[in-house]
Amino acid sequence: MNKYYPWVIALLACVVLLVSNGMSITGLSVYDESIIDEFGWTRGELKFRDMVTFSTSALLAPFGGVFIDRLGVRRCMLFGWLVLGGAYFAYSQMDSLTTLYLVHAALGLVLVLCGLNPAVILVSSWFQGKRGVAIGITLVGTSLGGMLFPQYGTWMAQSVGWREAMNWALVFPACMFVLVFLLVRDRPSQLGMQPVQESSSGPAANGMAVGADMEYLDALKTRTFWALAITAMTTFYTVLAVQAHLFLYMRDLDFDAKTATNAISAFFACAVTGKFLFGLLSDYLNFKKVFLGNIVVMLAGALCLAYLHGQVIWAAVALFGLGWGGVYTTLQLSAVNCFGLKSAGKILGTITVLDCFGGGLGIWLTGVLYTRYGNYDLAFQIFVALIVIAAIAITQVRQPAPRALQVAAA
Repeated sequence: MNKYYPWVIALLACVVLLVSNGMSITGLSVYDESIIDEFGWTRGELKFRDMVTFSTSALLAPFGGVFIDRLGVRRCMLFGWLVLGGAYFAYSQMDSLTTLYLVHAALGLVLVLCGLNPAVILVSSWFQGKRGVAIGITLVGTSLGGMLFPQYGTWMAQSVGWREAMNWALVFPACMFVLVFLLVRDRPSQLGMQPVQESSSGPAANGMAVGADMEYLDALKTRTFWALAITAMTTFYTVLAVQAHLFLYMRDLDFDAKTATNAISAFFACAVTGKFLFGLLSDYLNFKKVFLGNIVVMLAGALCLAYLHGQVIWAAVALFGLGWGGVYTTLQLSAVNCFGLKSAGKILGTITVLDCFGGGLGIWLTGVLYTRYGNYDLAFQIFVALIVIAAIAITQVRQPAPRALQVAAA
């Protein structure tokens, strides 16, 4: 049991992200058309809700990092599932923009308590060796949420209406509360276990050296920290805008609702492949080369989207999703390996301030630009420019010295 329990934690963290991200972010866009039809809001007004979600998450992320470091991941997650259940019930009763924005503020808190940072920190605590694979498995959850919850939302909305679909979804956070309560422990020592250890063929032997645990303020002074933060902000802007507007964009191209939903699922299916594949490669290849390769693939998808005007929409979806999956995994893994776990909550929380702001801004401004110009042309061209900036930022990431060498030098 001791041998396999860390992998149970990784799989459970995957499910955590599946539900938290799927219900807070990626599963909501399929309701957009029904909500716009009912209330008559513009896309800019509706999509400002996502700016609220991510701004809330950004503002609370540093505090969330402190709570994670002090109280542990398990307690934070348990509270997060209660918040998610309350938010979905309120969503089903929503009757104004004010209520919508308040609900999405609560969803921003959910992302802090049981989203990306807690999941990465939890898994990193259980793994020293094979961390790239473990985090890759974990981050697959965000893509699985993007695959499954849009399908759930479309089917339920067509069957019982979008409000009732929200009520039925309460079963998911309820189940997650029970699973986390029974199975999650913050670190292996709480069960008398040891984390999975490094191997001679692992990261330190293949260019993904694990840096020494770094103090928070020391990390802020490094070029690597800000390079990762800029990369996070620019890539989150583009990818979250794409997934949030893909359903409506496909509907503008005269695809039916089912096909538009399948496009969202295809996007995240490609991201699943990217996350696992590039997470595995990061354990054996130079992480900066893997990082840049991810960005090139993502850039190809953005170029198709921006300049071919829907002619190769499925290729654009596939390339964007595959590249983003790799960027997402390598970004988190780079932060943990460069700065260690000592202040991981604060470091990842601070990076999240920028990537959440970038993601929310991307979703909202893309809607505003559509409302103003009647199309997505300029918005998609901005995606291309931002991905180029991300590629430049990655070149400034510095590979850390191996932890073992630093100890020997001391």
